Amino acid sequence: MKIALIGYGKMGRTIESFALSRGHTVTARIDKDNTADLQSSAFLSSEVAIEFTGPDTAFDNVKACLEAKIPVVSGSTGWQNRLNEAKLICDECEGGLLYSSNFSLGVNILFAVNAKLASIMNGFGDYEASITEIHHIHKKDSPSGTAISLAEGIIKSIERKSRWSLGVQNAADELLISARREDEVPGTHTVIYDSSVDSIELTHTAKSRDGFALGAVIAAEFLNGKRGVYTMQDVLRL
Repeated sequence: MKIALIGYGKMGRTIESFALSRGHTVTARIDKDNTADLQSSAFLSSEVAIEFTGPDTAFDNVKACLEAKIPVVSGSTGWQNRLNEAKLICDECEGGLLYSSNFSLGVNILFAVNAKLASIMNGFGDYEASITEIHHIHKKDSPSGTAISLAEGIIKSIERKSRWSLGVQNAADELLISARREDEVPGTHTVIYDSSVDSIELTHTAKSRDGFALGAVIAAEFLNGKRGVYTMQDVLRL
Protein backbone atom coordinates (compact mmCIF):
# COMPACT_ATOMS: atom_id res chain seq x y z
CA MET A 1 0.00 0.00 0.00
CA LYS A 2 1.23 3.52 -0.84
CA ILE A 3 1.03 5.74 2.25
CA ALA A 4 1.50 9.50 2.53
CA LEU A 5 2.54 10.80 5.95
CA ILE A 6 1.28 14.24 6.94
CA GLY A 7 3.19 15.28 10.03
CA TYR A 8 6.75 14.00 10.21
CA GLY A 9 7.77 14.53 13.81
CA LYS A 10 8.35 11.80 16.37
CA MET A 11 4.95 10.24 15.76
CA GLY A 12 5.24 10.42 11.98
CA ARG A 13 8.62 8.71 12.06
CA THR A 14 7.32 5.98 14.34
CA ILE A 15 4.35 5.42 12.02
CA GLU A 16 6.77 5.21 9.10
CA SER A 17 8.76 2.51 10.85
CA PHE A 18 5.67 0.36 11.42
CA ALA A 19 4.37 0.99 7.89
CA LEU A 20 7.65 -0.16 6.34
CA SER A 21 7.85 -3.20 8.63
CA ARG A 22 4.39 -4.25 7.42
CA GLY A 23 5.44 -4.07 3.75
CA HIS A 24 4.02 -0.67 2.80
CA THR A 25 5.66 2.14 0.84
CA VAL A 26 5.85 5.74 2.04
CA THR A 27 5.23 7.94 -0.98
CA ALA A 28 5.34 11.39 0.65
CA ARG A 29 6.51 12.90 3.93
CA ILE A 30 4.82 16.24 4.49
CA ASP A 31 5.60 18.53 7.39
CA LYS A 32 5.16 22.23 8.17
CA ASP A 33 8.09 23.20 5.94
CA ASN A 34 6.83 21.51 2.75
CA THR A 35 3.03 21.74 2.80
CA ALA A 36 3.12 22.59 -0.92
CA ASP A 37 3.84 18.89 -1.46
CA LEU A 38 0.14 18.25 -0.82
CA GLN A 39 -0.13 19.07 -4.55
CA SER A 40 2.84 16.92 -5.59
CA SER A 41 2.59 13.92 -7.87
CA ALA A 42 4.09 11.75 -5.12
CA PHE A 43 1.33 12.69 -2.71
CA LEU A 44 -1.39 12.32 -5.34
CA SER A 45 -0.15 8.81 -6.12
CA SER A 46 -0.84 7.69 -2.54
CA GLU A 47 -3.58 5.18 -1.76
CA VAL A 48 -4.12 6.48 1.78
CA ALA A 49 -2.79 9.29 3.98
CA ILE A 50 -2.04 9.23 7.70
CA GLU A 51 -2.34 12.67 9.30
CA PHE A 52 -0.83 13.46 12.72
CA THR A 53 -0.23 17.19 13.06
CA GLY A 54 -1.95 19.63 15.40
CA PRO A 55 -5.26 21.37 16.09
CA ASP A 56 -4.41 24.38 13.90
CA THR A 57 -3.62 22.41 10.75
CA ALA A 58 -5.55 19.14 10.96
CA PHE A 59 -8.77 20.26 9.30
CA ASP A 60 -7.01 21.81 6.28
CA ASN A 61 -4.90 18.68 5.85
CA VAL A 62 -7.93 16.38 6.02
CA LYS A 63 -9.80 18.60 3.56
CA ALA A 64 -6.87 18.52 1.12
CA CYS A 65 -6.79 14.71 1.24
CA LEU A 66 -10.52 14.34 0.70
CA GLU A 67 -10.53 16.78 -2.21
CA ALA A 68 -7.62 14.86 -3.75
CA LYS A 69 -9.64 11.61 -3.45
CA ILE A 70 -7.13 10.15 -0.99
CA PRO A 71 -8.66 8.35 2.01
CA VAL A 72 -7.26 9.86 5.19
CA VAL A 73 -6.64 8.55 8.68
CA SER A 74 -6.43 11.45 11.14
CA GLY A 75 -5.08 11.17 14.67
CA SER A 76 -4.77 14.89 15.37
CA THR A 77 -6.72 16.10 18.38
CA GLY A 78 -8.06 19.47 19.42
CA TRP A 79 -10.05 20.09 16.22
CA GLN A 80 -13.21 18.16 17.04
CA ASN A 81 -15.30 21.31 16.61
CA ARG A 82 -14.73 20.98 12.84
CA LEU A 83 -15.10 17.22 12.60
CA ASN A 84 -18.72 17.40 11.43
CA GLU A 85 -17.63 19.80 8.69
CA ALA A 86 -14.97 17.31 7.61
CA LYS A 87 -17.58 14.54 7.53
CA LEU A 88 -19.73 16.64 5.18
CA ILE A 89 -16.76 17.22 2.87
CA CYS A 90 -16.05 13.49 2.94
CA ASP A 91 -19.62 12.81 1.84
CA GLU A 92 -19.51 15.46 -0.89
CA CYS A 93 -16.20 14.14 -2.25
CA GLU A 94 -17.27 10.50 -1.88
CA GLY A 95 -14.07 10.03 0.09
CA GLY A 96 -12.88 8.03 3.05
CA LEU A 97 -12.18 9.41 6.52
CA LEU A 98 -11.19 7.57 9.65
CA TYR A 99 -10.86 9.71 12.77
CA SER A 100 -9.98 8.66 16.28
CA SER A 101 -8.82 10.61 19.30
CA ASN A 102 -6.51 7.67 20.01
CA PHE A 103 -5.33 4.82 17.77
CA SER A 104 -3.99 2.59 20.53
CA LEU A 105 -5.74 -0.77 20.43
CA GLY A 106 -5.75 -0.80 24.23
CA VAL A 107 -7.34 2.64 24.48
CA ASN A 108 -10.11 1.66 22.09
CA ILE A 109 -10.80 -1.39 24.22
CA LEU A 110 -10.88 1.06 27.15
CA PHE A 111 -13.51 3.15 25.31
CA ALA A 112 -15.74 0.08 25.01
CA VAL A 113 -15.29 -0.92 28.66
CA ASN A 114 -15.82 2.71 29.75
CA ALA A 115 -19.18 2.85 27.96
CA LYS A 116 -20.30 -0.42 29.54
CA LEU A 117 -19.20 0.66 33.01
CA ALA A 118 -20.99 4.01 32.63
CA SER A 119 -24.24 2.25 31.75
CA ILE A 120 -23.95 0.27 34.98
CA MET A 121 -22.96 3.27 37.13
CA ASN A 122 -25.96 5.28 35.95
CA GLY A 123 -27.97 3.40 38.57
CA PHE A 124 -25.60 4.22 41.43
CA GLY A 125 -25.88 7.91 42.22
CA ASP A 126 -23.60 7.76 45.27
CA TYR A 127 -20.61 7.47 42.95
CA GLU A 128 -19.08 10.67 41.57
CA ALA A 129 -17.43 10.21 38.18
CA SER A 130 -14.27 12.00 37.08
CA ILE A 131 -11.36 11.60 34.67
CA THR A 132 -7.65 12.32 35.03
CA GLU A 133 -5.15 12.42 32.19
CA ILE A 134 -1.37 12.88 32.14
CA HIS A 135 0.68 13.65 29.01
CA HIS A 136 4.12 14.93 28.00
CA ILE A 137 4.84 18.65 28.18
CA HIS A 138 4.87 19.00 24.36
CA LYS A 139 1.16 18.20 23.96
CA LYS A 140 -0.64 21.30 22.71
CA ASP A 141 -4.29 20.54 23.53
CA SER A 142 -5.83 20.10 26.96
CA PRO A 143 -7.71 18.04 27.90
CA SER A 144 -6.59 15.29 25.59
CA GLY A 145 -8.87 14.05 22.83
CA THR A 146 -8.89 10.68 24.55
CA ALA A 147 -10.13 12.22 27.80
CA ILE A 148 -12.89 14.00 25.89
CA SER A 149 -13.89 10.75 24.20
CA LEU A 150 -14.04 9.02 27.59
CA ALA A 151 -16.12 11.90 28.98
CA GLU A 152 -18.53 11.71 26.05
CA GLY A 153 -18.91 7.97 26.62
CA ILE A 154 -19.82 8.59 30.25
CA ILE A 155 -22.19 11.49 29.57
CA LYS A 156 -24.17 9.39 27.08
CA SER A 157 -25.06 6.90 29.80
CA ILE A 158 -25.02 8.74 33.12
CA GLU A 159 -28.11 10.91 33.33
CA ARG A 160 -26.76 13.05 36.17
CA LYS A 161 -23.92 14.31 33.94
CA SER A 162 -24.60 16.57 30.94
CA ARG A 163 -21.20 18.16 30.16
CA TRP A 164 -17.56 18.05 31.11
CA SER A 165 -15.36 20.73 32.66
CA LEU A 166 -11.59 21.11 32.85
CA GLY A 167 -9.86 21.64 36.18
CA VAL A 168 -12.82 22.86 38.23
CA GLN A 169 -16.26 21.37 38.72
CA ASN A 170 -18.72 24.28 38.84
CA ALA A 171 -21.97 22.30 38.96
CA ALA A 172 -23.14 18.83 39.90
CA ASP A 173 -24.01 17.94 36.30
CA GLU A 174 -20.42 18.58 35.17
CA LEU A 175 -17.95 15.72 34.72
CA LEU A 176 -14.57 16.88 36.01
CA ILE A 177 -11.49 16.28 33.85
CA SER A 178 -8.09 16.92 35.44
CA ALA A 179 -5.16 17.32 33.02
CA ARG A 180 -1.47 17.28 33.91
CA ARG A 181 1.62 17.74 31.72
CA GLU A 182 4.73 15.93 32.94
CA ASP A 183 8.10 15.23 31.32
CA GLU A 184 7.80 12.74 28.42
CA VAL A 185 4.76 10.75 29.59
CA PRO A 186 3.17 9.16 26.46
CA GLY A 187 -0.31 9.15 27.98
CA THR A 188 -2.16 7.91 31.06
CA HIS A 189 -5.96 8.06 31.40
CA THR A 190 -7.99 7.09 34.46
CA VAL A 191 -11.76 6.99 34.88
CA ILE A 192 -12.72 7.23 38.56
CA TYR A 193 -16.01 6.50 40.34
CA ASP A 194 -15.67 7.63 43.95
CA SER A 195 -18.08 7.20 46.86
CA SER A 196 -17.84 7.60 50.62
CA VAL A 197 -17.13 3.88 51.06
CA ASP A 198 -14.99 2.90 48.07
CA SER A 199 -13.78 3.86 44.63
CA ILE A 200 -13.56 2.17 41.23
CA GLU A 201 -10.78 3.08 38.79
CA LEU A 202 -10.26 2.16 35.17
CA THR A 203 -6.78 3.08 33.87
CA HIS A 204 -4.86 2.83 30.61
CA THR A 205 -1.14 3.62 30.65
CA ALA A 206 0.74 3.94 27.39
CA LYS A 207 4.36 2.80 27.58
CA SER A 208 5.50 4.46 24.33
CA ARG A 209 4.23 5.90 21.05
CA ASP A 210 4.40 2.46 19.44
CA GLY A 211 0.82 1.50 20.26
CA PHE A 212 -0.56 4.68 18.67
CA ALA A 213 1.61 4.27 15.58
CA LEU A 214 0.76 0.60 15.00
CA GLY A 215 -2.94 1.35 15.42
CA ALA A 216 -2.74 4.15 12.85
CA VAL A 217 -1.17 1.82 10.28
CA ILE A 218 -3.79 -0.87 10.98
CA ALA A 219 -6.47 1.81 10.52
CA ALA A 220 -4.94 2.82 7.17
CA GLU A 221 -5.00 -0.81 6.03
CA PHE A 222 -8.68 -0.95 6.97
CA LEU A 223 -9.55 2.33 5.21
CA ASN A 224 -7.73 1.62 1.94
CA GLY A 225 -10.29 1.49 -0.88
CA LYS A 226 -13.26 2.40 1.34
CA ARG A 227 -15.65 5.34 1.23
CA GLY A 228 -17.45 6.88 4.18
CA VAL A 229 -16.60 7.88 7.74
CA TYR A 230 -15.18 5.37 10.20
CA THR A 231 -13.63 5.14 13.66
CA MET A 232 -11.37 2.66 15.39
CA GLN A 233 -14.49 1.02 16.78
CA ASP A 234 -15.21 -0.05 13.18
CA VAL A 235 -11.64 -1.28 12.69
CA LEU A 236 -11.75 -3.41 15.84
CA ARG A 237 -15.41 -4.38 15.44
CA LEU A 238 -16.21 -3.23 18.97
